[in-house]
Amino acid sequence: MTARSSGVRGIFSDSEAVDLASPLSGPHARLDPHRAQEVAARACWTSVVEPGDAFGGVVRDVLGAVESLELLVRGADRAEWLQRLGSEDQQVVEGLQDALSRWTPRVQPAAFRRVMQQGARWQQRLILPDDEHWPSQLDDLGMNTPAALWVRGDPAKVGSLASSVALVGSRAATAYGTEVTAELAERASGAGIAVVSGGAFGIDAAAHRVVLDAGGETVCVLAGGLDRFYPSAHQQLIERIEDKGAVVAEVPSGVPPARWRFLARNRVIAALVPATIVVEAGRRSGAINTAGHAAALGRQLGAVPGPVTSGTSTGCHRLLREYSAEVIEGGDDLVRLVHGEQAEDAVLDVVGAEEVRILDALSIRQARSSSEVAQLAGLSHDQVLGGLGLLELAGSVRSRPDGFVKTRGTSA
Repeated sequence: MTARSSGVRGIFSDSEAVDLASPLSGPHARLDPHRAQEVAARACWTSVVEPGDAFGGVVRDVLGAVESLELLVRGADRAEWLQRLGSEDQQVVEGLQDALSRWTPRVQPAAFRRVMQQGARWQQRLILPDDEHWPSQLDDLGMNTPAALWVRGDPAKVGSLASSVALVGSRAATAYGTEVTAELAERASGAGIAVVSGGAFGIDAAAHRVVLDAGGETVCVLAGGLDRFYPSAHQQLIERIEDKGAVVAEVPSGVPPARWRFLARNRVIAALVPATIVVEAGRRSGAINTAGHAAALGRQLGAVPGPVTSGTSTGCHRLLREYSAEVIEGGDDLVRLVHGEQAEDAVLDVVGAEEVRILDALSIRQARSSSEVAQLAGLSHDQVLGGLGLLELAGSVRSRPDGFVKTRGTSA
């Protein structure tokens, strides 16, 4: 019997795989046995390998997730592995031996079941590389591509990041860094650009909060399992992200965040987006690590310059000097970095005498109704509605439930 008909030998029957894997594919999903075995195998692999384990990518790519897991569970010897892999290359031989010594202690069928049961309990979705919501840009990671992604929230948000930017930086953000992050995040939201970050203190949290308040799209990538959001002080913030966007991890429930997992997580952030901007960072930091991954992947890279006396800007200056990062001075630079355009400020394309008066009547913080704007600007209500529509399309004005506000950095 093959793994497809009998299940991964020693772990799941077909019926058990269906019961365990179906909830991970949607609240009303009922997978066929073949697909259920693939989902189950991918779930198991996320608990066997550490993030970024390239040899795991090799065996899954050559043998498939189900067959390679079956070999591992069955305790196949090195000779069988090499025969199945079709290689006698010395590097493969040595790499395989090291990999098996890492993976074998984690072959625990009870733990595999628990991983999927906990995923279902926390209403997580498991996105596989052939799923419709899989972000294909992750494939640029090659053999370092995750076996699958665990998601809380809307998986469609993860698969629709073609127009997006990572905003990352120091946990010990300064007032300057927080203010610049707010401007960039708000401009991104106004331009329909999703913001990806890591949910950490400082720059990450500032970016997520502003996007959520602006009604934009944001995705948070965590270094630990999604049963417990980290840092715990950001529980409510990350729950808001889950409610409006998506929270992502490549490790299953029960796996704690650790230093090496943060560093591995950064490659996922960099790969998900076409552009990464470092707002503030020390010379050696996680944000610089993310920037390094972005540069290695050929993604666009930007950095915000800061005071030469500030230790939280030395990393940004290093990126500008050594990595040829683009200088990011405001929201328009962000839009150009993401879209690869050298267009003039969109405001200048639509602004006229009426639009100038409308902008002057608006505030960045206090929302005003169209009637209030008409009164302050001395224009008819129809003129104001038309002007507001143009300015909103240009990303200079944002509508909120209580009225309209001017986006940061906008001037007539």
